[in-house]
Amino acid sequence: MYKDLLSSVFYKFQHNAEFRSYEALTSGHINATYLIKTEAKPFYVLQSINPKVFTDIPNLIQNKVRVSEHIQQKLAQSGGKFPKKTALQFVKSNSGKAYVEDDAGNVWNMMLFIEGGTTYDAVPHSALAYEAGLLIGEFLKLTEDFDAEHLVDVIPKFHDMDFRYHQFEVALKSAKITRLKASSELIHQAKSLKEEMHVLQSLKAKGILKSRVTHNDTKISNMLFDAEQKGLCMIDTDTVMPGLVHYDFGDAVRTICSTATEDETDLDKVKFNMNYYRDFKKGFLEMMETSLTRTEQKYLPLAVKTMIFIIGLRFLTDYLNNDIYFKVNYNVHNLDRAKNQFKLMDSFTKQML
Repeated sequence: MYKDLLSSVFYKFQHNAEFRSYEALTSGHINATYLIKTEAKPFYVLQSINPKVFTDIPNLIQNKVRVSEHIQQKLAQSGGKFPKKTALQFVKSNSGKAYVEDDAGNVWNMMLFIEGGTTYDAVPHSALAYEAGLLIGEFLKLTEDFDAEHLVDVIPKFHDMDFRYHQFEVALKSAKITRLKASSELIHQAKSLKEEMHVLQSLKAKGILKSRVTHNDTKISNMLFDAEQKGLCMIDTDTVMPGLVHYDFGDAVRTICSTATEDETDLDKVKFNMNYYRDFKKGFLEMMETSLTRTEQKYLPLAVKTMIFIIGLRFLTDYLNNDIYFKVNYNVHNLDRAKNQFKLMDSFTKQML
């Protein structure tokens, strides 16, 4: 039955291919994504956007298409500077749009499948951390002349510290006594860091740090590598929108340099890998150093601490709100996640002293 739905949607896009079979792709956690295998290559990736997370799906898809087309153009004009790089290529619908709707009102977009690409859930060695730095730097470099004002803010205030901290303060007022007691140490730490964690936000508000095209979800699993572990392109660009370069730098480091997953409860296993950080930063600056102001470069380390803090704060806030946002598997799951991120932040801070 589901094959019939996917086949029906598939044929609403412009191509000359014959649907043969499909395979669910499970690397993402928000959208439903499928590899469509056809009688002859190329294969395709068909994706249904989650309306519970994204409320403006047409503009979200338009963001992705515009940025991808810009990157394709820049690669073509680079004179071989990025010989092995590629970009997501979106397929238009039969009506010429960048998406189609099925009979149930679900919105779909479709891309060409990138043959030979591999993703990682964790970084296996320093060389890949370096390549990840190059890849994110290349994405930002290739889009630096794209006017971010032409992009729609698909998740307003996503990395806005004022907004996230206000959510935390509101949660404190209505949280259960038991949850307040259980998280008292983290609450105290979050309060003590309030001023420092608002520095980037303040600099942005003053125009000292400028808004650019940013990916906004730069975890390692959103980077595509070839068989030689060289970066191909950034994927999962649903959150492409205006932002600070520090968001992409800090969030990438947060996932690349942790020695444990976000759900690890043995905090002795949670450490910040400084070697990975140095290699990632080296690759990143090879691409971006000439594009960044001295002030932007100065605040890259604070970006790491800030992005670790903001996800830790979000976990803590959700715990205080009785777990209404993040999916949990047990009663203190979000609290454990918050402890994990605060431990990672402490490990980074101590090594940077």
